[in-house]
Amino acid sequence: MQLPGIDDPERVKDIMQSTAMLEIKQSLGGPYPSEQAALQDKGGVLPADAILLPGQAQPGSTEGQAWYLVSRVSAVSGKDLRDAQPSSDQNGQPSVSFTLTGEGGQRFYNFTTAHVGDSLAVVLDNKVKEVANIKEPIRDRGEISGGRMSDQQSKDLAMILRSGALPAGITYLNEEVVGASLGADSIRAGVRAAVVGMVAVLIFMLIYYRGAGINADIALILNLIILLGFMGYFEAVLTLPGIAGVILTVGMGVDSNVLIFERIREELRNGKTPASAVDQGFSHAWITIVDTHVTTILSAAILFIFGTGPVRGFATTLTFGLLANLFTAVFVSRAIFDWILGRKQRGEALSI
Repeated sequence: MQLPGIDDPERVKDIMQSTAMLEIKQSLGGPYPSEQAALQDKGGVLPADAILLPGQAQPGSTEGQAWYLVSRVSAVSGKDLRDAQPSSDQNGQPSVSFTLTGEGGQRFYNFTTAHVGDSLAVVLDNKVKEVANIKEPIRDRGEISGGRMSDQQSKDLAMILRSGALPAGITYLNEEVVGASLGADSIRAGVRAAVVGMVAVLIFMLIYYRGAGINADIALILNLIILLGFMGYFEAVLTLPGIAGVILTVGMGVDSNVLIFERIREELRNGKTPASAVDQGFSHAWITIVDTHVTTILSAAILFIFGTGPVRGFATTLTFGLLANLFTAVFVSRAIFDWILGRKQRGEALSI
């Protein structure tokens, strides 16, 4: 497993090792300041169908922990959970909203219908997180909240609940952390390769296509700017495979311009006027460009769905780059050609 951009590996370990077993039980008593207080309240013997579980003390209490008497049997559990998302409770505090499956929701509805006016306890990892009164039957939606829960904790808890209990424990065989200096050297080398390749392509297009090469170079530079803007907006991490995706995008951009320019040259050789040649060149090359880009984007989508870590980074960068290239190679280049043709005299040759 590779986690680029992670600055708190211990938090990742805690999340991976957590099971987050959610249970919703009937609350039979509490909160008690201690186990002894709970036993005294029940005459020294707990009911056979009840257990004592620790939990958070009520707001305003000086005790840091309290004990609750809950039923042994759960109304619903984490196995009945369909989804969990971070949210905010009615007081604006961080919480976790969860949705139950159809079967779990029906059981929960039957339970809450039979216990209107009683209390239920939300138990997470054998600790009572919240106790609430049942005012009316509840079907398939609920919320876990707590005054001490932060935004990050609500996001982590929602993620753990969605993943469910792990079928087996995790054993760490090896752990490596790439420091800032090594990572910076790798990124620097990759950026240098991308810049050298970009400059070489720009020079080649100027030499081979003359005036039209300037058009291609502008489109390629704009393509790179849009790609970096996409990545910045979506906060994508630029890894070495991501840089490889940038370089491949430059190649795809050049390929699109070559298709268009060669088609324009062919139309000029057939005796078409510059304006007609440009129009026919873009019209005929458009289908080929869309076909190549769509097939490559589909391949990148498969890499993103089934790949991990660096592979997904490569697929993300490539997809953003191809979408930007479709815009710059066709629409931006065409606009530049139209501007150039509008400034030329009738019958004046096109530099291409």
